[in-house]
Amino acid sequence: MNDEPRITLISKPGCHLCDEARTVIAAVAADTGVGWVEVSILDDPALREQYAEQIPVTLVDGAQHDYWRVDEKRLRAALA
Repeated sequence: MNDEPRITLISKPGCHLCDEARTVIAAVAADTGVGWVEVSILDDPALREQYAEQIPVTLVDGAQHDYWRVDEKRLRAALA
């Protein structure tokens, strides 16, 4: 069994869209039993360079899935 989180939320402090994305991701992860992790762009210069204008960014299995908003149905479908 792979214990790596399947969902990554790339965010930054004080971001209201990040708060909304976190709520959706936490609910979907709890419902599906999938692990997730949150990473701040402030802690990683490479992420800041790549995603500064798109946060929050959601990755599923390491690939970019969504940015700015998390669509719950799309996220569930990507995890299925």
